[in-house]
Amino acid sequence: MAVQALGYLGLGVAQPGAWSDFATRELGLQAVDRGGGYRAFRMDDRKQRLLVDSAWAEGEYLLGWEVADAAALEALAARLEAAGTPVRWEGRALADQRCVAGLISFQDPAGNRLEAFHGGQVADEPFRPGRDIAGFRAGPLGMGHVLLMVPQLGPALEFYCGLLGFKVSDYMRGPVSAYFLHVNARHHTLALVEGPQRMLHHLMMELYAFDDVGRAYDMVSADPARVAATLGRHPNDLMTSFYMRTPSPILVEYGWGGREVDDATWQPEELTSLGSLWGHKGLFDALGGDGPMPAEPPPFMRPAFPRAPLQVMEGNYQRMAGVCPWWDAARAAE
Repeated sequence: MAVQALGYLGLGVAQPGAWSDFATRELGLQAVDRGGGYRAFRMDDRKQRLLVDSAWAEGEYLLGWEVADAAALEALAARLEAAGTPVRWEGRALADQRCVAGLISFQDPAGNRLEAFHGGQVADEPFRPGRDIAGFRAGPLGMGHVLLMVPQLGPALEFYCGLLGFKVSDYMRGPVSAYFLHVNARHHTLALVEGPQRMLHHLMMELYAFDDVGRAYDMVSADPARVAATLGRHPNDLMTSFYMRTPSPILVEYGWGGREVDDATWQPEELTSLGSLWGHKGLFDALGGDGPMPAEPPPFMRPAFPRAPLQVMEGNYQRMAGVCPWWDAARAAE
């Protein structure tokens, strides 16, 4: 697999100061001093994950995709050029600004600026969150996932799966065309949704502790206009999350308990609904629906099934004492 993770995200912003306050106080990122209108933020042992720059146009963005090493970067560049995608080998100055050993840039069929790199630099000091949180589930899984809207889904799928090595987790072909793609154990690192224009809809960040999501939800809910979609749970990646507005046009999905995939056993499935198991009120509007969600959601937004297991990791839960014969019998009958 060529791409291994989403290494970093760059955003053009009009208010770098507002972004610094938002990223540290609400998201819990650690600010890194870069000077001027260029700001960088940490979320794990890497020197930086989120980049914001007032020199870029508001609403512009770039995605930094990580590969294994220099040989993998060269192979990716050759594969892109053989397919007719122009590739630029970036100089030492930009690679240093990105805190990587080697860097290329190119565009996807929708015109999104992409960068691929190897040798992401690790900071000398431990990550220190901007507020009291247990930390982000990042590391080899990357910084999270992004949802891109693209005018034509076919060319984008051929590009990301055929050239960059993404694999399909699940998909929906109608009435909404959407594909969820993975490059590591995270259920999806990239979601592609066909829409009228090119845009970055949201960045998902996953927390280790569910309480950290709840505390952020309380904080953001103090101003209801800041909540783009209420707390809820997705049916495909099983993430429990909410969506918050940022100082820029994009949203941040703040979540816990995301599902993992294993390529040895995983079989992509066609989704019958994009509706959440519960909650996420307002997400349909945030995804560009025409007007507010009706009292009776359309079929493609209704939950596909009523419940699903929680995704937990060792040390992140305690098993409850006690046995319920009714519950055991109900589970055995499923």
